[in-house]
Amino acid sequence: MTLSSVPGPIDRPRRLRSSAAMRSLVREHTLRPADLVLPMFVREGATESRPVTSMPGVEQHTMDSLVRAATEATERGVGGVMLFGVPEHKDAVGSGATAPEGILNQALARLRSELGDATVIMADLCLDEFTDHGHCGVLDAQGRVDNDATLVRYCEMALAQAEAGAHLLGPSGMMDGQIAAIRDALDTAGHQETAIYAYTAKYASAFYGPFREAVDSSLQGDRRTYQQDPANGREALRELALDVTEGADLVMVKPGLAYLDVLRDVAEASPVPVGTYQVSGEYAMIEAAAANGWIDRDRTVLETLLAFRRAGASTVLTYYASEVAGWYRDGLPAHLREFL
Repeated sequence: MTLSSVPGPIDRPRRLRSSAAMRSLVREHTLRPADLVLPMFVREGATESRPVTSMPGVEQHTMDSLVRAATEATERGVGGVMLFGVPEHKDAVGSGATAPEGILNQALARLRSELGDATVIMADLCLDEFTDHGHCGVLDAQGRVDNDATLVRYCEMALAQAEAGAHLLGPSGMMDGQIAAIRDALDTAGHQETAIYAYTAKYASAFYGPFREAVDSSLQGDRRTYQQDPANGREALRELALDVTEGADLVMVKPGLAYLDVLRDVAEASPVPVGTYQVSGEYAMIEAAAANGWIDRDRTVLETLLAFRRAGASTVLTYYASEVAGWYRDGLPAHLREFL
């Protein structure tokens, strides 16, 4: 048999890649602005916004700049905003997290007043930004995080955030029983419509480094006794079953790119919507590589967001949310249209 007589392949998948129109016709997953949630930081007492040096383009906002940026994101069509507070004063129990005049609760109230129900206003429900030791809970006499004492503070924080106007609360501390405790507290106080976005599988990750700058973290030690071990996958499904049983309305896997396998497993098993968080370290790596000319920034941003959707995320928290939503509103340039 001569080379010229070798039969061609019967199956030719390349037929479906032959043109932009053909690829668009058979595309399995797409992005839309409503899939994206913008995490935002608001700093108490700030008179001007401050850049987060390890996250180019991200700021600690003043109250006024927060409102402007959240309004712009909402007008661009993002699905929601997730607020984190940066207080001036911290203490052992994170008092600022539950004070009605605390920066996070004041910011929630301001955004709800300005935006109403135009977007989903979300609140980080965790003590780490507000404690002088930087842990996500109350410490016992031995310096360990006291799970059940922390649940009491979480319930108090949930009520403060719901009363401030948050539509959705994001308990991110990974305390056992946190969803059940918060759901009961909300329902008992008449906040049955306030939803819970459980950080179901939050790993003790090295990818959180830049975030610690963004919230002026006071962390001493690490969080390995309550956040998940990066080596474990099945454990996420146990946490999923618990969170759903306890009343979670949505669940999350965090971080994103390094845990796409976990995201897929959770998405396949979950009866409620599943999201993920493209965390600060992921953002910083893209920005650093792009600044050095090593990658195409915009394509990389969209490719990573599409990866989360492909793995099963219906919602993605990303610092690119408002920017990407603007791209879609204004029309993607030709080299990015494959992401439509």
